[in-house]
Amino acid sequence: MYTATWNGKVIAKSDKTVEIEGNQYFPLDSVTTDYLTDSQMQTNCPWKGTASYFNLNVDGKTSKDSAWTYKTPKDGAASIAGHVAFYRMVEVSKG
Repeated sequence: MYTATWNGKVIAKSDKTVEIEGNQYFPLDSVTTDYLTDSQMQTNCPWKGTASYFNLNVDGKTSKDSAWTYKTPKDGAASIAGHVAFYRMVEVSKG
């Protein structure tokens, strides 16, 4: 079971994460989406596709562009469709 925590709140918790490049991708249904707001940021990965970002908003604090998802990943990354990953300011722990 992996847990993602930021600003003292659990943002996501799942035993069905997918690990790619050292990041745990959490199924969207395991993420407390009330803490996410859409960001305008997007990046492109040659093998995963286009990532769309979210800001984290917890108890009045905001961390911009701290989570991302590949809404329509390329074939090689199909396992992370519908999943969300977090930058290092979010503590992701196993246990």
